[in-house]
Amino acid sequence: MSKKGYWLVMLTVTDPEGYQRYRDAIGDAVSRFGGRYLVRGGQVTNPEGSDFDRHVVVEFDSYETALSCYRSPAYQTALQNRVASSTGHFAIVEGA
Repeated sequence: MSKKGYWLVMLTVTDPEGYQRYRDAIGDAVSRFGGRYLVRGGQVTNPEGSDFDRHVVVEFDSYETALSCYRSPAYQTALQNRVASSTGHFAIVEGA
């Protein structure tokens, strides 16, 4: 059995309208690859001084599926809106 894969995202949104276009566009890609949102925004406390205001965790059935979703044409098209409307970090990690 393969280990789950996760998208770990920490962002500061600089253009809310552009970021909304990104959010609207990624739904199909994430659902097509079986992604499930575990964290999507919400209240946050940064006890160690992180400046990011938006946190997202998406779970996939495997690390390979998480990579495939990120590399998909649908996500890569949407990604342009995220890059233009936010700053931050995006990592794809294998679960324990």
